[in-house]
Amino acid sequence: MSSIEVAKRVLKTEAEAVEGLIARLGPEFDKAVEVLQGCEGRIVVTGMGKTGIIGRKISATFASIGVPSFFMSAAEARHGDMGMVEPGDVVLAISNSGETEEVVLLLPTVKEIGARLIALTGNAGSALARYSDVVLDVGVEKEACPLGLVPTSSTTASLAMGDALAVALIERTGLKAEEFAAYHPGGSLGKRFIKVKDVMRCGGSSAIVRRDAVMKDVLLAITAARAGAALVVDEEGVLAGIFTDGDLRRSLERHPDLMERTVDDFMVHDPVRIGSGELVVEALKIMRGDNPKKRKLDEIPVVDRDGKPLGILDVVDLISYRIELK
Repeated sequence: MSSIEVAKRVLKTEAEAVEGLIARLGPEFDKAVEVLQGCEGRIVVTGMGKTGIIGRKISATFASIGVPSFFMSAAEARHGDMGMVEPGDVVLAISNSGETEEVVLLLPTVKEIGARLIALTGNAGSALARYSDVVLDVGVEKEACPLGLVPTSSTTASLAMGDALAVALIERTGLKAEEFAAYHPGGSLGKRFIKVKDVMRCGGSSAIVRRDAVMKDVLLAITAARAGAALVVDEEGVLAGIFTDGDLRRSLERHPDLMERTVDDFMVHDPVRIGSGELVVEALKIMRGDNPKKRKLDEIPVVDRDGKPLGILDVVDLISYRIELK
């Protein structure tokens, strides 16, 4: 048999193992989700060997959706790690046979501590099943391994059931994409949900001047803030314009007396602006030219609901966050 044929057989066997779980779903699954949702402590996932590796992934998935969880090796638990389990926790124990020695030896202690116990097992008559508050049947007809020994279909089934539990929790809790991203601050996912207020320059890093300020004072304010622009406000503190270093270069060529004149003569009136609660990805669209002025921008004023400036968003800062214009 060719390697490709072997691969097809393995994938088919494992797919059938996962599909076989569907017909066995019932009230026990609902009960398991209720127990997990009502957990007042942490979800402690435990297992041994390859099943333990699956347990690590299931625990990581729970944590990624904001459900406190950690993996505890059944072997290490016998030598002190059971101290991590507390009343109010839910222990999710995985064992295909339900008789894994290291797992079974933990069960009386779990009960003594007062934690709830959910079993993922392929043996409804096992010791693990008898001790558990909820039993989810993840049994498979056969392993994909031709010897029937290497955990393959059984670990795939356990992993799939863990995913089903996690997704059911997402539906129950109404987790939003922004909340999910908060648990993933690194990488492209987290960057999709960074808000303008998290990146903008404000306080001493933002130059704000009155529209009647003379250009000499405006340039001093920009220099002090180490900025590339000054935000210009009217008498009531509402944003009236923006003056950038690009405006300075263009104005110097035509107005030798620029330093004695006011910024109102040279600023961009009624500039494009954005709220602090907007997503940076929306700001990027504006910077690319998706704005009423159809211009590419290096700075965008950030304003509150009354139109008063809170700070400025600078393309240089976006690049330092590795949020690049594409």
